[in-house]
Amino acid sequence: MQNLIEKIESYLPEEKILAIQEAYKFAIKAHAGQTRLSGEPFIVHPLETACFLAELNLDPATIAAALLHDVVEDCNIKIDVIEEKFGSDIATLVDGVTKLAKIDLVGSDSPNLSEQEYHERAANMRKMLVSMAQDVRVVLIKLADRLHNMKTLMAHTRERRLVIAQETLDIYAPLAHRLGIWEIKWQLEDLAFRHIKPGKYKEISKLLSSKRIERESYIAEVSQVLKVELDNAGIKAEVFGRPKNIYSIYKKIQKYADQGKEFREIYDLFALRILVENVGDCYSALGVIHSLWHPIPGQFDDYISNGKENMYQSLHTTVLCINAIPIEIQIRTYEMHKVSEHGVAAHWSYKEDVKIDSHFEEKMTWLRQLLEWQRDVSEPEEFLESVKTDLFQDQVFIYTPRGDIKELPAGATSVDFAYRIHTDLGHRCIGTRVNGKLMPLDHQLQSGDTVEILSSKADEGPSVDWLNQDLGYAKTAHALEKIRQWFRRQEKHSNVHRGRDLFHREMSRFNLSINEDEIAILMKFDSPDDLFASLGTGSTAVSTLIDKLIKPGNRQRDEYGITMPATGASNGLEVLGVGDLLTRIAICCNPIRGDDIIGFITRSRGVTIHRRDCSNVVTPDRKERLVKVDWGRMQHLYPVRLKVEAWDRVGLLQDITTYVSEQKANIASVVSTEHDDGTASIYLTVHTTGIAQLSRVFSKLEGVKGVVNVVRSSPISPEPPQG
Repeated sequence: MQNLIEKIESYLPEEKILAIQEAYKFAIKAHAGQTRLSGEPFIVHPLETACFLAELNLDPATIAAALLHDVVEDCNIKIDVIEEKFGSDIATLVDGVTKLAKIDLVGSDSPNLSEQEYHERAANMRKMLVSMAQDVRVVLIKLADRLHNMKTLMAHTRERRLVIAQETLDIYAPLAHRLGIWEIKWQLEDLAFRHIKPGKYKEISKLLSSKRIERESYIAEVSQVLKVELDNAGIKAEVFGRPKNIYSIYKKIQKYADQGKEFREIYDLFALRILVENVGDCYSALGVIHSLWHPIPGQFDDYISNGKENMYQSLHTTVLCINAIPIEIQIRTYEMHKVSEHGVAAHWSYKEDVKIDSHFEEKMTWLRQLLEWQRDVSEPEEFLESVKTDLFQDQVFIYTPRGDIKELPAGATSVDFAYRIHTDLGHRCIGTRVNGKLMPLDHQLQSGDTVEILSSKADEGPSVDWLNQDLGYAKTAHALEKIRQWFRRQEKHSNVHRGRDLFHREMSRFNLSINEDEIAILMKFDSPDDLFASLGTGSTAVSTLIDKLIKPGNRQRDEYGITMPATGASNGLEVLGVGDLLTRIAICCNPIRGDDIIGFITRSRGVTIHRRDCSNVVTPDRKERLVKVDWGRMQHLYPVRLKVEAWDRVGLLQDITTYVSEQKANIASVVSTEHDDGTASIYLTVHTTGIAQLSRVFSKLEGVKGVVNVVRSSPISPEPPQG
């Protein structure tokens, strides 16, 4: 308790501290004689929960409620007693946390949840998030409660630890991120990762320890150089390194391993952070950095002008620093730094002169959306999926023609945007203008885009193709659910007819002949009509059907020849520590896989790849434009023969090859045949990464003007005539 008192004395007046002490006395009396699985007195848990919230400078009611959050459930004390003794605000918080305590999100000691257990988990998730929309402080206490539970997780069995840790990584850490509370997020991630993959956790810890002196020496050198330049420019700033947490490094290692890189090649284990007094100094500091070191194209983000959905604000830039090592630098004010560490909790930080934050409610509108979605979505599973896709992913900020801003998950399209504005607008959407230009409906929107939806006056409803994930028209769970609802309202025979057409179109694509009764049984439907109705309403996706057929172990997988034999590999080039940049092979030295290579940053053509000993890049005056590169990982490809039937026209072949290339599939050969009736048959041999990419190729080719049919040509069919 003394530790808690010391923390709250730094920001609370004496009368508020006395109220918290009374809450502690009540809690310790209520929990007298109780112990936890770890063997420690039970009162330690609410104390640790309260201590962490005190580190966030939260208001007295939240601290007191944290001390009392288990007394109603574990001590059989009525909530009326809490209200009478401590007031309605504290009682409401305790009641909210008590209801959450009754929610077992895990639902089972088994890591493999049954359908019923998953249903219960999804329903419980709904309850928790809806309660959060009513008072965020309830979930702040819940997060602090989970944080201490994770620190004492060893008291549980190995199996139980795995389940709780996985749930923490799936739900609680992303929730802390969405609320902008970095301090909770990174601790939850590392604590969960330690139990899920203990070997990897220890391995990364040792690697970090072995490289620590080298990295810290480099960061100190860069910081000193930058601090001198900022002082010379008259900018008062604090410059320091920010280490990444172990789980984020693990994800970075996975990404680099996929690109054929090693741990020693990861230079952004530390980022530089600059804290300044005001927003103007943020942009001035950015100018100093870019004049000192070469900025890497495409690696600048302005999260001050376009703040993230969790209230995060900073300038991010990546530059080629000393020794041409890429390093990320974050620039923010001290107030922005406080919000970045504490997120929404910063709003509840205690201040004697309380001022209404006019921007708080606007920034937290996504919480209000939870209440709307939980009314619209009938099944808990669908609600859980909408939370994962629409709330726990990175966001983009899109402008309406009138200048209003709408938040959407990264990858969202104009169809998603239309449904976010209004359901009827989504149903009547027929086209879109993005930044004044007509764009296809599957175009992925970027932050800062201004989008105008073109709508039909007739109430024709959405296209069933919008539910096809391979086509990419709708990405958000919110839009997909609204589209499904529209189709559910249609007559069943129409849905059956629509679903049967979808089924036969998909089967013809893969040149398959499957008994309808057999596929209905495989998909666990009572009859083919039930399956077709489900396909017609979008409740069952066509991609799910194909996934079921290609799942290893299914008889249909081998019988119908859906698998594809590997044919070789492709390779790529990666710019180390930077990400995916445009690259091209230099014609002067023409490096091939296996050569020792270096990248040269050009002014307009991305990065040119040279052999390291090429005379065109080894000159001293070009060192600042060099960047480390390496050969990307080898990727297995599969040859597939496609037959495209279309009305012949000028540019047909060009359009077909362009659409295939847009899906990043290699075209090995093309043979076309013209017919007397004005049609043409085009045979393509395409190298794809698998069924998923092949399905996208099918969908795109069917959208080419004049194309009548696209099928997978039988591998045993004779070669088509040349022409």
